[in-house]
This record gives sequence, structure tokens and C-alpha cells, in this order.
Amino acid sequence: MSQENLETLLKNAGNTVDMLRNSRIGAYVYPVVPSEFHNWRDEQRAWRETAVLFDQTHHMAELTVKGPDALKLMSYTTINSFNNFAVNKAKQMVPVSYDGYVIGDGILFYLDKDELLFVGRTPSVNWIQFHGETGGFKVDMIRDDRSPSHPRGKSVTRRHYRYQVQGPNAAKVLEKLNGGPLADVKFFTMDAINIKGRKVRALRHGMAGAPGLELWGPYAEGDEIRDAILEAGREFDLVPVGSRAYASNTLESGWIPSPLPAVYTGEKMKKYREWLPAGGYEGTGSIGGSFVSKNIEDYYLTPYELGYGPFVKFDHDFIGREALEKKSKDPHRKKVTFAWNGEDCAKIYGSLFMPGTENYKFLDIPIANYASSSFDKVTMAGKVVGLSMFGGYSYNERTVLSLGVVDASINVGDVLTLVWGEEGGGTKKTTVERHKQLDVRVKVAPVPYARDVREGYHEGWRTRQS
Repeated sequence: MSQENLETLLKNAGNTVDMLRNSRIGAYVYPVVPSEFHNWRDEQRAWRETAVLFDQTHHMAELTVKGPDALKLMSYTTINSFNNFAVNKAKQMVPVSYDGYVIGDGILFYLDKDELLFVGRTPSVNWIQFHGETGGFKVDMIRDDRSPSHPRGKSVTRRHYRYQVQGPNAAKVLEKLNGGPLADVKFFTMDAINIKGRKVRALRHGMAGAPGLELWGPYAEGDEIRDAILEAGREFDLVPVGSRAYASNTLESGWIPSPLPAVYTGEKMKKYREWLPAGGYEGTGSIGGSFVSKNIEDYYLTPYELGYGPFVKFDHDFIGREALEKKSKDPHRKKVTFAWNGEDCAKIYGSLFMPGTENYKFLDIPIANYASSSFDKVTMAGKVVGLSMFGGYSYNERTVLSLGVVDASINVGDVLTLVWGEEGGGTKKTTVERHKQLDVRVKVAPVPYARDVREGYHEGWRTRQS
């Protein structure tokens, strides 16, 4: 029986956690971009040692908002302050639910008077679009969804191409493209760069403590711009990064990309659930990992837990403000990196070569996630003190890393136990083979894990967590 909307789907499912833990959606696929151009190890090395080209054209959704209430809509749907926000600025925007839990995040670009562009994962785009359509705002919206995970040979078209040039040699590559020095603009400020006679819009970005740019323009021009970047980058050892290595850069830089959108409960959220389709991200996404609770709200996170505390500003009216004002006075879990014990990781792989014995859950590298949102429990003396939420392998650090949250009492340097794999031999997810669980020792480390990022990156969500 087809479901009309998310609300109907949840009512018929019984328990929301059971539904999401047994989702049959399959593996998350970074669409269109080839998995590797060189090999994922050298592609990881390049963002630390030389320069890389990230192709971000296909895996994010975009929402253009135009009209006299464009800024008002965005301000109402985020924790961020809009004081001093002006044309040619950008910011990381974090929408939350009525109860103050994170729905997602993304980058908001202030393109022109009464015109803004949000780029992020589908749950955040859905939330903004819903309020734009139902909240009485004077806006027009243009939505451009992420490319299909499985195009099946059909052509793929987006409104924009979107690239990033990053790494220690990024400035040299960009200056060569530009035909001279770039304008000295501040972090998350927009300007333009000259590429093959075109004025290409660019956002000052950066990783690994070095300046870089995010570039975008009409999709039809994407191949021409990409070829020019690769040509200019050849003498500086620029490496294009494939979809296999791409997401692993966040393990070193500290962004948790896929928290569970906090939309499944609450009477105030009912109209939104009735607006959402049953077959959309929220209805088909999956939960994976060793942390199990029948209460879906135990999987929600606050902005403070995800490192977005500095973004919360009570200088404007926004959805979730009252709830966050109360939460701001409470102790918060904190975001950390977990460095996995190498011997324990070797046990996981060793189990693949022991016929007749039960294997541990496969640890895929460089990205180890097998669900839309991951939740592995992290314990101390048998008590759950944290959650591991996004994991994989860093060739630069020669270790498996994961990002997550821990209780305020946990300190950097503490050695904890991460339970790898799912209880009862695994769920019905197509990404889960039958397996047994393994206790993995993990050492609590800072966010970001990479020292050059931690000490050199612009103040904000990637800087050292206190």
C-alpha cells in the first residue's frame, strides 16, 4: 500500500526507530563523480601536501530564494544571526526544529539584493522550502535537487557546477588561473576570479590551514572550467579527488555531515510531516550502528553538541528559539574525534580470512558508514558516554577516525570502548551482512584531528573545541 506522506508512513510503521534501522534504501552513493581519478590514498595526501580539485556539483541540493522576504525567511529558519550579513557574504546556516534539535546545515550565499542561495543536504532544503511555501513569505523559490545516485545511463543536468580548489598549493593554482594575484577577501566572502576570459564567482574558503576557493557558475560551462583548473594545476601537482575519497576529508577537518533530521516527533511538526512525501529522504533514510533505543528522540542532537554553539544567537525570532534558550543553560555533550586502535581494526579485517568463524562487521575504507545516519555507542566502564557518528580512514594520519559526541566529563586523551557492529547479528539493511560485534578501543582526540587544520583554519566550527 502506497503511503501519502511521512506522517501516514510513521503511523503505519509502528516504531520509527525500527523502520529506519531496517530501511532497505541501500548504500549512500556520491553521484556522477568517478570513484577515483588516481587512487584514494594519493588523493587524500594531495589535500594535505599539494592541491586538490573537489567536484561538489552533484551531491548537494540547492534552493534559490528571491523576493522581498528572502532574508526574513532564512533568518526565521536558522539559529544564525543576520547582523552584518550583506551581499557577497556567506555563512554556514543551521536550521533546527521547534524543540531546538538540528535538522541539518548548509552554506547560505547572499548573491544579490533579495536573492539568496542555500546549498546543503535534502532535509534542510525541505525545511526551508516548506516554510517558504506555507509561512506567508513573499518569496519565489527555485529548487535543484541532488543528482540521482543511479542515473542508469540517462543524462544528468544541474543548474550550477560547483568546484573547490584546496590545499597548500591552491593559491598558486588560482593565481595562475586568474593571471595574477587574487583579491584579498576575508573568509566566507565572495568575489570573482578570471578563468578563460570568464568572470567566475568564488567564495573564499580553506582547509589544511591554506586559502582556497569554491567556484560555481552555469552547468553548461562546467567542463570548460574544470579543464582550465586541471591545466593550471598540473605544475603544482593538483589532483582531482574522486567520490570515494571526497567525504573522508571531513574526518580530518571535523564536520559531521549527516545528523538525523529531528522531524519525526512533536505535534508542531505534524503539518511538516504531512507535507513531506513518504518516499523522500526522511521516510527512506536509514539508521545504523550499535546504539539502539526505541525512542527516536534519543538520536536527535542540539547545535551545541555538533559544535554549532557559537552560531546560536538570540538576537532574532527563529524556529526553536525558546527551546534553545532553555537548552543553552544545560550542560552539553561535546564534539570530538575518535582515533581507533590499530590492533582492534586489524581484528575486523582478520575475521574475513578465517573460514568457519563468525566475521565482524566489514569496515569499509576510506568511508565506513553503511547508513544515512550512523550511531555507534561509545562506553566507559560499561556506561554509554558518547556516540560515534561518521567514520573512515585517513591515509595522512594512518588511522581509522570517527567523529561524534561525548559527555562533558570525558577528556581528550581518554581511552573509551566503541562497539562496532549491530546487535543480534545485524538489521535488515541491504548494507549489513550477518556479523558479530567487536569492542574497539578509541582514544578521544580534538576536533579537527589534523593539527594544521586545527591551528590554521578560520575561527568557527572547525576550530578547536573547548
